[in-house]
Amino acid sequence: MNCSISGEVPEEPVVSKTSGLLFEKRLIERHISDYGKCPVTGEALTMDDLVPIKAGKVVKPRPVQAASIPGMLGMFQNEWDALVLSAFASEQQLHTTRQELSHCLYQHDSACRVIARLKKELDEARTMLANLERQAPMPASTEVTAHASALSNGKRAVEDDELGPDGKKIRQGISARIITELTDCNAALSQQRKKRQIPPSLASLDAVERYTQLNSYPLHKTNKAGILSIDIHQSKDLIATGGVDTNAIVFNRSSGEISSTLSGHSKKVTSVKFVADGELVVSGSADKTVRVWQGSENGNYDCKHVLKDHTAEVRAVTVHATNNYFVTASLDNSWCFYELSSGLCLAQVEDSSPSDGYTSAAFHPDGLILGTGTSGAIVKIWDVKSQANVARFDGHVGAVTAISFSENGYFLATAAQDGVKLWDLRKLRNFRTFSPYDENTPTQSVEFDHSGSYLAIGGSDIRVYQVASVKSEWNCIKTFPDLSGTGKINSVRFGPDAKYIAVGSMDRNLRLFGLPGEDSATEQES
Repeated sequence: MNCSISGEVPEEPVVSKTSGLLFEKRLIERHISDYGKCPVTGEALTMDDLVPIKAGKVVKPRPVQAASIPGMLGMFQNEWDALVLSAFASEQQLHTTRQELSHCLYQHDSACRVIARLKKELDEARTMLANLERQAPMPASTEVTAHASALSNGKRAVEDDELGPDGKKIRQGISARIITELTDCNAALSQQRKKRQIPPSLASLDAVERYTQLNSYPLHKTNKAGILSIDIHQSKDLIATGGVDTNAIVFNRSSGEISSTLSGHSKKVTSVKFVADGELVVSGSADKTVRVWQGSENGNYDCKHVLKDHTAEVRAVTVHATNNYFVTASLDNSWCFYELSSGLCLAQVEDSSPSDGYTSAAFHPDGLILGTGTSGAIVKIWDVKSQANVARFDGHVGAVTAISFSENGYFLATAAQDGVKLWDLRKLRNFRTFSPYDENTPTQSVEFDHSGSYLAIGGSDIRVYQVASVKSEWNCIKTFPDLSGTGKINSVRFGPDAKYIAVGSMDRNLRLFGLPGEDSATEQES
């Protein structure tokens, strides 16, 4: 007798009490555990309804198909057909699954795009709301008690009134849209750097060696002499200076005249920066404020924003490569990331070291890295997107007075009491140190030219070095004496194509060094 399920002779036969059918024990037990009924009649069936049958050991007869070669070939053919059909069914199921997965991924991508668009609209709405709140007139009843914005030169200061539980101002943060903008700018500039070549118009080594003083312009007041900061607008050949006399000056080198005097700070102006593609100047001061100045058609600059987010002297201002954002660094142990158009402080990053205020700051040419120097002789490198401190350079003595990134993207120069150190950002190590002055003479300024070919150092004199590689020697090709007689050079900057060098010291004069013949030719061309 054969099993009612498999059709073969059972090894352990059992019979159902209810239907009287014969089954293989292991097969019927598995079926009952899965379905709980008879596989033939469909009636309810339990293990207790099965009665084992005692029988002698049965030798399974050979199937008819296996009794001959043609039969075995037919059996193999049937098994092969079944295998092919099973494989085809699996492929069909795989294709269906792939289609479903593709559809899910498309829906996920669409959802991400919608979320990104909504975030962008939310950021824009917040910015518009903040602008409207600043522009809206304050009710008379609250004018006395609220933190009113200070008026200076007809422009009001930008202040955030919302305070967190710790008493600190709430910042909206650097949004995903801004991070995308910074990342795109970084990618574009990095790609351009790979194709970068030294411009043929760059001043030659021989020309720099023959530089001499061209002019000396008395720009600032005599009773409070001293130029603390210089910046040069490369395309318009304008020079901005920040002085001890609380003024910033915009000077037209071509005409040799002052274009505008930027008055408004109550203490010395420690840092000035042009915004490369607009008529804007940003200045930082010891009065704890930062001012944004807007140029007009008549050449004058009017104060557009007064920013009061710092609680101590502002020592450095640096503008991002997008020309849409800038960073300020202060002795209050924090640096602030601002949106230029609105004057909003999007992020304020405070240092955990209470004794180390910031004395210098500069953006990397690609814009995703910020370098800062502290009064505690530490150089810190920050990831702008996350505002995280990603590297720290020790080794200086005294406050880090100046910091400059090379256009090649991987050299960093820092100045302090003990001289200038050069750092390789690829390996995060110091590969060369210049100590041109004695221990009582700090190095106040260090600057790479825009091609990354020359390095200028300012202390008790001005020295120009030819930029070389990590292993090659950096030669001092020119030394200019301190013609101010003060023994303190505060700021050194290269003009376009290094055709001249602008120097500010502790007297009231802006000094320009270059070749007299080329200077005249440049003025005639402009």
